[in-house]
Amino acid sequence: MSTETIKFAYWVPNVSGGLVVSNIEQRTSWDIDYNRKLAQIAEKAGFEYALSQIRFTAGYGAEFQHESVSFSHALLAATTKLKVIAAILPGPWNPVLAAKQLATIDLLTEGRIAVNIVSGWFRGEFTAIGEHWLDHDERYRRSKEFIEALKGIWTQHNFTYRGDFYRFSNYTLKPKPLQQPHPEIFQGGSSRAARDNAASVSDWYFTNGNTVEGIKAQVDDIRAKAEANNHSVKIGVNAFVIARDTEEEAKAVLKEIIDKANPDAVNAFGHEVKNAGAASPEREGNWAKSTFEDLVQYNDGFKTNLIGTPQQIAERIVELKAVGVDLILSGFLHFQEEVAYFGEKVLPLVRELEAKKLAKAA
Repeated sequence: MSTETIKFAYWVPNVSGGLVVSNIEQRTSWDIDYNRKLAQIAEKAGFEYALSQIRFTAGYGAEFQHESVSFSHALLAATTKLKVIAAILPGPWNPVLAAKQLATIDLLTEGRIAVNIVSGWFRGEFTAIGEHWLDHDERYRRSKEFIEALKGIWTQHNFTYRGDFYRFSNYTLKPKPLQQPHPEIFQGGSSRAARDNAASVSDWYFTNGNTVEGIKAQVDDIRAKAEANNHSVKIGVNAFVIARDTEEEAKAVLKEIIDKANPDAVNAFGHEVKNAGAASPEREGNWAKSTFEDLVQYNDGFKTNLIGTPQQIAERIVELKAVGVDLILSGFLHFQEEVAYFGEKVLPLVRELEAKKLAKAA
């Protein structure tokens, strides 16, 4: 098990509708005042990262969306330690625009910006905004070039690159980012192409929620390929957290979320994402095997099973760390209250269990 403590991130609710496709009450808002306060609560609670979402079109309860990069900067301005991961889509962005934007934010915030490269899964969104839609593996091939270009722009002078999607000739970005060698680059997905990208160019790999056994198989696969590529990559796992004083309370909340799910919205979301998941050549992309209940939480967060008492959740987090997970990407029902509760009740138990395991190993 890693000697580094496991890190925590939370999904920024910069998109309306919260993190579940359900008519259950959610005391969560997508507005900036709520999110500024949430960022400050998360920073105080011990969260190292926040991940802003990128959406261009409405759907599945997400009728309103703030743009991710500018929203991330607003959260950074309200905090002092938290690092914010801005999600961007190759297509609407090109590498030089992203590199310039993020380098400026990096300098303005003393090195607290990161980026999540989203290859894209929603064809209707790309069509709506006039962007060309690529086949599954081509989207990941474009993302790989995008990441290679970002790294080159951020670290080299007179950068020249000749890819199928991006080309640069003797380009020098000034000033460079403050972070060395460059701002952290995150990337998600479950398909073979996504994992191969992570094992060759990304700093971090996000995967959808899964069982400990399922996550271990992904981690082992990625780490073996990364080693063969002389590359290292860290792993983040999505989880929807329901921490309550008793297990019965936590399970009752989960049941209510699913019982009050919006079937039309869940099924519409499921139709799109299952098509995306099955579009990979091996038909094993994100959501390819998700059930209706899984899809009530956008990224299969219920599967990770961080649902129960603080002690139960802490023990499961340390189990995930033991199979190679470096970061938990958390969603919550009522973000402000539950992030504070997590920081007070769960996180100290995680640190206590980590210390015990390390002492025992020593």
